[in-house]
Amino acid sequence: MSQIRTATVTRKTAETDIALTLTVDGKGTSKIDTGVPFFDHMLTLFAKHGLFDLEIKAVGDVAVDYHHTVEDVGIVLGEAFRQALGDKRGIVRYGFFLVPMDESLARVVVDLSGRACLVYDVESPTMYVRDFNLILVKEFCRAFSNALACNLHVKLEYGEEPHHVAEAIFKALARALDAATLVDERTAGALPSTEGKL
Repeated sequence: MSQIRTATVTRKTAETDIALTLTVDGKGTSKIDTGVPFFDHMLTLFAKHGLFDLEIKAVGDVAVDYHHTVEDVGIVLGEAFRQALGDKRGIVRYGFFLVPMDESLARVVVDLSGRACLVYDVESPTMYVRDFNLILVKEFCRAFSNALACNLHVKLEYGEEPHHVAEAIFKALARALDAATLVDERTAGALPSTEGKL
């Protein structure tokens, strides 16, 4: 890669204050502090397995709920990928991955199409990891898909333990994005679309 694909995005609202720096072609290093420990763990896994360098500092109204923080981090992370990828010339565009985590198996498919669409099919018999509701993973994915403008399909093939369910999803998302954002040298920098725009 001759050009470093990186972006720094900030977002401040009445509910959250977020600063995020992303390097797409990284080594998987991260420094994450969102005030939501389980979410920090998931984002650390995301960076590690996608080989993204990621720094996030988020201050949110977590005394009220985790929802605003999780959703807004999804927005900012999606925006960072959108900025870092620029016009998307030369990228593979599509990525998919299946990740097992003990008894759980998650499938994630992504198309960096310029069109936001989330299909989310996750049913876990237990929805909480301590006080973290797994429905927030869906909210994160929706916010991320909208901000990046990508097709994102997430399916839990099976799984029981909620920590394993969430971990499989975040790891699969990381690996699918890593595959989709790779540069294919065979394209000589062409845009991976017959429409001429992504």
